[in-house]
Amino acid sequence: MPISDVAFVDTPTLRIGYEELGDPAGRPVLLLHGFPYDVRSYDRAAPILADAGMRVIAPYLRGFGPTRFRSDQTPRSGQQASLGRDVIDLMDALGIERAIVAGYDWGGRAASVAAALFPERIDGLVTVSGYPIQDIAGSVEPDLPAEEKLSWYQYYFHSDRGRRGLERYREDLCRGLWRDWSPEWAEADTAFADTAVSLHNPDFVDVVIHSYRHRCGLAEGDPRYDELEERLARRPAITVPTVSVDSGADGFGWFDSSEHASLFSGSFRRVILPGVGHNPPQEDPAGFGAAVLSLIG
Repeated sequence: MPISDVAFVDTPTLRIGYEELGDPAGRPVLLLHGFPYDVRSYDRAAPILADAGMRVIAPYLRGFGPTRFRSDQTPRSGQQASLGRDVIDLMDALGIERAIVAGYDWGGRAASVAAALFPERIDGLVTVSGYPIQDIAGSVEPDLPAEEKLSWYQYYFHSDRGRRGLERYREDLCRGLWRDWSPEWAEADTAFADTAVSLHNPDFVDVVIHSYRHRCGLAEGDPRYDELEERLARRPAITVPTVSVDSGADGFGWFDSSEHASLFSGSFRRVILPGVGHNPPQEDPAGFGAAVLSLIG
């Protein structure tokens, strides 16, 4: 079942759609989804956290679901600084001074950017596969061929052909990514059907294409985020208490997040979820929920 009916709140750039569960006076936690997913990733994890007394908020990221840009003039940026700034703007709009943030893929990056740049607003972080803040200057360096092969869709999106492919075949393409990235998840096709509508947001293609081009230095960023991007380029340490989830069966590749421990100057703990693919909260809601709850003692 959905977490709740969709509510809306305005930030300086977006009208963000979000779902909410739990005690309004409870400790806030923001649950942030990835690409190409949506808040359905948290349908089963959210009640676990709400039952523990938390106020659970699951927003649709820019370019997904009911979230919309407030102005036609705003660049449809998908750069990492925009995602992190959206987290803080959402907290401001909801009157939340401090929160735990948790996410995977784009959502893990948004949460990590917020934690790195605005630690005074973040009580704790749950991310996936360690430190996901992009090293844009280093993006010109190649990975091993086997790893490059897994990123085929990113190189596809660098071309106009790939942009048209995403526009024309977005469900086929994204369903394929779900299958490839979560090879042991038997419910992937059924779950994808519940999320597919969110991929038809009118800004989805623009935001996605910009994200994958900007991270490789192939597209200019929105100037409003220049100062934040300059700070991220210095690879800032994350100072807030962090739990990093490593997925034991991620089709995008195995990663040991303890290799990133030096980039976390606060407490850092690694959790492994065996048999779980690229979408941990939907594939193992109990395991992901436990990671969040471990931050509140």
